[in-house]
Amino acid sequence: MHHETTEWTPPKKDGDATGEPPREVRRILRIFRPYRGRLAVVGLLVGASSLVSVASPFLLREILDVAIPDRRTGLLSLLALGLILIAVVSSVFNVLQTYLSTTVGQRVMHDLRTDVYAKLQRMPLAFFTRTRTGEVQSRIANDIGGMQATVTSTATSLVSNLTGVVATVAAMLALDWRLTVASLLLLPFFVWISRRVGRERKRITTQRQAQMAAMSALVTESLSVSGILLGRTMGRADSLTRHFADESERLVGLEVRSHMAGRWRMSTIGIVMGAIPALLYWTAGMLVHMGGPGLSIGTLVAFVTLQQGLLRPTVSLLSTGVEMQTSLALFQRIFEYLDLPVDIEEPASPVRLERVRGEVRFEQVDFAYHGKDAPATLHGIDLTVPEGTSLALVGVTGSGKTTLGHLVPRLYDVTGGRVTLDGVDVRDLDFDTLARAVGVVSQETYLFHASVADNLRFAKPDATREELHDAARAAQIHDHIAALPDGYDTLVGERGHRFSGGEKQRLALARTILRDPPVLILDEATSALDTRTERAVQQAVDALSAGRTTLTIAHRLSTVRDADQIVVLDAGRIAERGTHAELLAAGGRYAALVRRDARVAAAAPARSGAAQATLPGSATGAGPATAQDDSQADAPVH
Repeated sequence: MHHETTEWTPPKKDGDATGEPPREVRRILRIFRPYRGRLAVVGLLVGASSLVSVASPFLLREILDVAIPDRRTGLLSLLALGLILIAVVSSVFNVLQTYLSTTVGQRVMHDLRTDVYAKLQRMPLAFFTRTRTGEVQSRIANDIGGMQATVTSTATSLVSNLTGVVATVAAMLALDWRLTVASLLLLPFFVWISRRVGRERKRITTQRQAQMAAMSALVTESLSVSGILLGRTMGRADSLTRHFADESERLVGLEVRSHMAGRWRMSTIGIVMGAIPALLYWTAGMLVHMGGPGLSIGTLVAFVTLQQGLLRPTVSLLSTGVEMQTSLALFQRIFEYLDLPVDIEEPASPVRLERVRGEVRFEQVDFAYHGKDAPATLHGIDLTVPEGTSLALVGVTGSGKTTLGHLVPRLYDVTGGRVTLDGVDVRDLDFDTLARAVGVVSQETYLFHASVADNLRFAKPDATREELHDAARAAQIHDHIAALPDGYDTLVGERGHRFSGGEKQRLALARTILRDPPVLILDEATSALDTRTERAVQQAVDALSAGRTTLTIAHRLSTVRDADQIVVLDAGRIAERGTHAELLAAGGRYAALVRRDARVAAAAPARSGAAQATLPGSATGAGPATAQDDSQADAPVH
């Protein structure tokens, strides 16, 4: 039931030593399984269309050998009308099968996109700390988008062309088996060429998609608001442009190679197939010359017409095989994400708590980012936070404060011991209970490119305007929002860059207040506020914390003095614990930090009329860009 944190490694590609279809092919067929009914209808339409089309040469033979020579105008009119009717019926069938196949293909792409997105939503936080955002976006947009032609038309093309080839060959055999053998002598050579071209394109496609992912990551990082600010202030705009141009140049080469791979060889097939009618005329003449049974003009024209009709589906069928091999590279990249191990799973029989009191316990907790055998970040943490009380976690950067806080909402799972909520291991709780019970306000505030109201309603979608106003008032941000030209309908901008760091953190606090959780994790929640605003927000936090269990991760000692218990972490271990007064009286690490803060505050120029007390090694700036994220310090560098 419990899962250890493990490092993801790409799944091994399936060799096919058993002679069975490759694993990827079987998985692709399973993707289409829910739509087998519609695909069956498509197959019937395609087969019917192919059979109807094959009838045209036989009508043509009758026109040339019977209707015209015998001057049977009535028969000629019926045969000509039959040719027109065949064209109409074939067109109707083609439109219907195109609609059905396109609908099925788009539904399959929708399923793939949704499955990949849902899988990524379940991935642990560690996955996203080591994966570039652009790479994730490329898998969903470029890779699945690149499969559009495959999933919308390949199946139909395969059935259509295969049926067409079989029906045409059968009709050719019915007309003359000798000419049929002469026409098909080179077919094995054509199949061999198409398989070689397919393998080459598959290899190039894998490289092309990786290059597209690299470009997507570069665009995502460098053209975000933060990326633009960094690039311009560092004078790197030109170098970033050159870097993008180099990456784009590599993509140009791969695109050209992808489109030209095997092009000459496939063209050779078309040239040979186009030259076969000359071979057929020559063969027919030689049969007559050698005294064999002759062929009527109508039969010969009908046969050549069939052979020319065989050219398109044969070349298309070979090209479809090439495209299917190429698309396997895209499917493999998607399957890599779908096969990612999910370290944090909801248990098979989850515990659901209708009412959460809020008692949190850490029982001999150990944690390492890469499993039990990796260097540990936390060692033997044994803590109890009674319901309705407050715990403050302090310590220098990298001591494990944020990591410990992340264990409560199961952003990570412990590698030893356990974390409990109301006596139940958090790994045994259902995700909904955990999400309702634990609210997190982190140092790194994230806001969507949406209105203020929509950002707040992310915590409670059915919240009324009055509830939004009450939450914003509690977070000391309502007056500022009301003063904006569009009020609560104001767009916050990409990642909230229209607001200052302090305003963003107050919005994040309001969002959590709106959710009303019984357990609060405040991870440097006031780090970006000036002293005056911090005091105002701290009053709101104190009011919100009343009757709730609160874990505060802080550098600023001013935010933790009134905590029921203070724990000093050092290198992932508890160094001291007690109240503010008790720890000062003990004269240990906490007292030393307080004395050092006093010296720093006395030496530093006043900010907003008051000095800000911070722990050694912490950020002292007022904006989010200067406030160091403890979670990044705690986590290993990827």
